[in-house]
Amino acid sequence: MQQFLNTIAPYLLPAQVICLILATILILMQNRGSGLSSSFGGSNEIYLTRRGIEKWVVNFTVILLVLFVILRVLSLYI
Repeated sequence: MQQFLNTIAPYLLPAQVICLILATILILMQNRGSGLSSSFGGSNEIYLTRRGIEKWVVNFTVILLVLFVILRVLSLYI
């Protein structure tokens, strides 16, 4: 097991960086409303469900962030 962990150790940091960059891009793609004005009552739209590409983006963002946490914890033990 230790040999396997030593083998993947050089790839953990680049994998973490890639996960964070992709997650940041996906989070920025999740546009709700029209900025800060919708936070203060500027919009009467109600979002109940996510469909299509929006659902895929949210799910992939969660998967990337969970993967980042797993990689980060793994890198702490190596």
